[in-house]
Amino acid sequence: LTPLVVLGVDAIVGEPPARWHPVVWFARAARAVERRTYRPTVRAGALHWGLLVVGAWCVGVGLRRALGRRAADCLAGAVSVAGAMLADEVTSVAAALESGDVETARHRLSRIVGRDTTRLDGESVARAAVESLAENTVDAVTAPLCLLALGGAPAVLAHRAVNTLDAMIGHRTERYERFGKIAARADDAIAWLPARATAAVVVAARPRRWRHIVTTVRRDAGAHPSPNGGVIEAAFAAALGVRLGGTNRYGDVVEDRGSLGDGEPPAARDIRRSICLARRVWWLSGVVFVVGRSTVSPRR
Repeated sequence: LTPLVVLGVDAIVGEPPARWHPVVWFARAARAVERRTYRPTVRAGALHWGLLVVGAWCVGVGLRRALGRRAADCLAGAVSVAGAMLADEVTSVAAALESGDVETARHRLSRIVGRDTTRLDGESVARAAVESLAENTVDAVTAPLCLLALGGAPAVLAHRAVNTLDAMIGHRTERYERFGKIAARADDAIAWLPARATAAVVVAARPRRWRHIVTTVRRDAGAHPSPNGGVIEAAFAAALGVRLGGTNRYGDVVEDRGSLGDGEPPAARDIRRSICLARRVWWLSGVVFVVGRSTVSPRR
């Protein structure tokens, strides 16, 4: 029942303050390590990535030895899952849009997306909020739950390290084009199965739209530059009956994410609908991983 316990803790307690958050500590440690390991080469990036991910795995092993398997797994899962924070941030964007304050909506959106938000209109802000919620449903909730079910504290902390390093150095910039290549590809690889499992759970959450969801994912996901983001964003678009995708600006880089879904672009009300969908997907995913784990490793 650990995935469901973790979801419950996340819903009730939420995130600790930044100065006490282990993920923040990890990011600071990663920056310190980068000052020693950085070279503009793939090999240096692989070394940097390996040191930190193996270190996170070892922390998980140490927690299990110190606290016991169940307590360690619950603690590591609670640190890694951030659904409540994600829902709160996206809700704040919806509230600002509903009040007509696009400037505040842009500012709040900038806390959860990497794209340039300064020139976005209300419709683009709504689209970005729904896309971020969909993609982070995998990164911040269902992928950690999946790794928790498969490998406990070591696996879920290693996943959190992989995902955090992708956010830090997995960019196509002059500094990180080669150094961050392993970080970006590893994050894609580790999220491949959870992204598709989550899309299947979206079908379960919206059974009346199952055929449309499956058709949209098959038809549109490949146009997205992310092999996992396209799958889950297409699934959310079809489940909500909206159209996602389009052109995004990341600093000086312009990225075309194709067109995902057949509906109208999302509005503020669709952000709240997407939050309801996401929460249902989170809890259904927790049940799926509990049942799957029990089936694979039945108690004796």
